[in-house]
Amino acid sequence: MPQSEVMRAIVHQGCEASDLTVQALPTPRPASDEVLIRVAACGVNRPDVLQRQGLYPPPPDASERLGLEVAGEVVALGDSVSGFEIGQRVCALVNGGGYAEYCVAKMGQTLPVPEGFTNVQAAALPETFFTVWHNVFERGQLKPGETLLVHGAASGIGTTAIQLGKAFGAQVIASAGSTEKCQAAVTLGAERAIHYREEDFVSIVREVGGADVILDMVGGEYIARNIKAAKVDGRIINIAYLQGSKVELDFMPLMLKRLTLTGSTLRAQSGERKKQIAQQLYKNVWPLLVAKKVAPVIAATFPLENAADAHRLMESNRHIGKIILTTK
Repeated sequence: MPQSEVMRAIVHQGCEASDLTVQALPTPRPASDEVLIRVAACGVNRPDVLQRQGLYPPPPDASERLGLEVAGEVVALGDSVSGFEIGQRVCALVNGGGYAEYCVAKMGQTLPVPEGFTNVQAAALPETFFTVWHNVFERGQLKPGETLLVHGAASGIGTTAIQLGKAFGAQVIASAGSTEKCQAAVTLGAERAIHYREEDFVSIVREVGGADVILDMVGGEYIARNIKAAKVDGRIINIAYLQGSKVELDFMPLMLKRLTLTGSTLRAQSGERKKQIAQQLYKNVWPLLVAKKVAPVIAATFPLENAADAHRLMESNRHIGKIILTTK
């Protein structure tokens, strides 16, 4: 165990960003199947903001504190843990509590830091890469030569989906809300970036024959428009609903085009399922990271005590890529 039995951690007792404060809390101890990580960096994600606002309650078995991904050094091992050692640098998808100096992680959701990666880069991997792999490649079954439409292209999810889609041989089209964000999408590998405030993504995507896979975090009016933009036998995956999840929808086109409309959340899935995703990432994506063919885009870093500023940046939607907190 670490020498310190007390750690700094972010807690929130209200719904505003200003309610995020640093407190001294007991350092957690790992369960039998967990590792204890001395956190060097942790990712800030949209679900953190929603949880703070009271709109995304954690599952019953999860920590009530914020933070879903961390990177740092293993300092203690549970009794049944194998494959990791004290002092090893790792990153992990965690069930909460990542905004802290120490955090426990399930062995199956922990991965070695890719060779050559900093802790900040490693902390940007788990939440987005688990999400994109599960939704685009497992649920969406994206294949080489197909067309992938990515909404929210400048987000951590979006920048990851563009790169992985391109790396696995797809034609990527992306939508974003500014010229700067569209240029970033093209730089990352999108063949076409659509400025959705000025252009109609449906007509542009249909000009190239439609999208085989659509990754959407917008919802609202995009739900019906995605159906119009999808190719016959297309797969539409919803992972968030920033414009709302309740719409009136004509399902006849869904039937006529033989579409699959699906979606998922990551946090509520079982540890065994997350372990399977981790194994697939280590096999298929970690080599791309080591080879520098894919890399997380870091928008900004903040000290842990400035978590409120990180949340304000997330809520502003001005960032391109990931927002990271550091403990040192």
